[in-house]
Parts: sequence; structure tokens; C-alpha cells
Amino acid sequence: MKRTLVTVTLLGLGLTGCTNTFDALTPSTSKTVRKTYEKPTAAKLEAYNNMMRRVASGIKNDPNYNRIALDTPEKKAWFKDLTYRLWDRQINKYQFVAEGLRKYPTHKYEFEFVVRGFNS
Repeated sequence: MKRTLVTVTLLGLGLTGCTNTFDALTPSTSKTVRKTYEKPTAAKLEAYNNMMRRVASGIKNDPNYNRIALDTPEKKAWFKDLTYRLWDRQINKYQFVAEGLRKYPTHKYEFEFVVRGFNS
């Protein structure tokens, strides 16, 4: 029994060791990580605001959504910049969620809610 368990474990580790699925999520030394983002034009800002209103309107219909504490102008600006970068495809959904969770680690559902809202 122990021999079978060890064999299955080693086989599983051997198969998963062939690829690294986290390469796309972690910056490497050869990739440039963008620290800034492109500022929106007036037309883009209006389209972004319309999308954010549509996403926000779904919050009240979702009992699982817990409001993120954006209680300072700095936090509001950070969230707006982050959601704009996602909407404008300057970052992908994985980067959006990861960056959001660094600041608000207990709000994974809420960041994924925004991603789903942008994709609908």
C-alpha cells in the first residue's frame, strides 16, 4: 500500500513538474512591468464611467457582494485607476484581481464581480 502511494505521488509530482502555470502571473526579469497607465481621453472616460455605472448597478442585486472600503480620496483614486486599466485592457483580469487582493485581501469575490461585470 505504501509503495503504491509513493509511486502515485512521485508520478503526480513528475507530471506537474514539467510545466509552470504561474509564469503568466508572475513578472520575470525579462518582462517589463508597467508601473503607470495611459490616461483616458474624454471619450474613453465617458465610456468607462458608463460601464462602471452598469457594473455598480448589479451590486445591489448580489447578496454575496461586500462593499470595499473606499473611504478616502486616495483609495477611490486607486480603485478608479485599477478598474480603468482593466477596462482599457492595460492589465488582464488576473493582474486586476492580484493587485486588488494586495490591498484588500478579503475581497476576492468583489474583484471577480467587477471582472464578470466588464465581461458581460
